Amino acid sequence: MEYKGDDRRGREQWGKLFRSCVRHPAVTMAIFLLTGLIFWGGVNWGMDKTNSEAFCISCHEMKENVYKEYKQTIHYSNRTGVRATCPDCHVPKQWLHMVVRKVAATNELFHKLMGSINTPEKFELKRLKLSEHVWEGMRDTDSRECRNCHNFNSMNLAAQKKSSQRAHSRAVDKGQTCIDCHMGIAHHIAKDFDKDLKLHDQFKREKQPCADCHKEIQQSND
Repeated sequence: MEYKGDDRRGREQWGKLFRSCVRHPAVTMAIFLLTGLIFWGGVNWGMDKTNSEAFCISCHEMKENVYKEYKQTIHYSNRTGVRATCPDCHVPKQWLHMVVRKVAATNELFHKLMGSINTPEKFELKRLKLSEHVWEGMRDTDSRECRNCHNFNSMNLAAQKKSSQRAHSRAVDKGQTCIDCHMGIAHHIAKDFDKDLKLHDQFKREKQPCADCHKEIQQSND
C-alpha cells in the first residue's frame, strides 16, 4: 500500500520518533516521568488554589451573602483563635472525595454565568434549596468535614455545659450526625425552613428538646 504527501511524511516522522525511543530508553523514561510530574504538580497546584477562602469569596455571591453571616459566628472568631474557613467545611480533605467535589462544583460555574443568585433577593429565594443540598450531602457523609475537627469519640462531655452533654449523649445513642442539629451553625436558616413543620413534628415524636436547636430556650433537667 502506498502513502502520498503528508501521510508519508507523517509516518516517517512517527517512525523516527519510535526508533529514537527504542535506542534511548532511559531518556524516554525520564521524559515521561518529567511530563507526569509537571502534570501532577499542575493538578495539585490548581487544587490548592481553589481550596482557599480567598478563592471562595472571589465571587460576590458568596462574599456578600454567606461570608458576611459566617464572620459573625464562632467558626470565624472565638476564644481559642482556631478558625474553620470555607474549604474546611465544604471541601473534603481526602483526594478522591475532593476531586468528586470539584467536578460537582462545575455546576456552580454554570449558575454563576446564568446569574442565578447574583442579587440578595435571588439568593434568599434559593437559600433553602441551597441549604438542603448541603445538608443532604453532609448527612450522606456523616458530617465528614465537621468530624475533621469534632468527633464524638474525642469529646470530653464532662467539660461541656449540661445541655450540651445531654444533647451529644442523645445524638450518640440515636446515631445522629452533626448536621442533624447544627444546621444554622455558620449561616442563617432560610425564613421558609420547615414551613410544613414535618421536621418539628419528627422532633416532637422523638422527644428531642427544643433547646437542642434553639439555644435561647432554657433546657429542663428532665
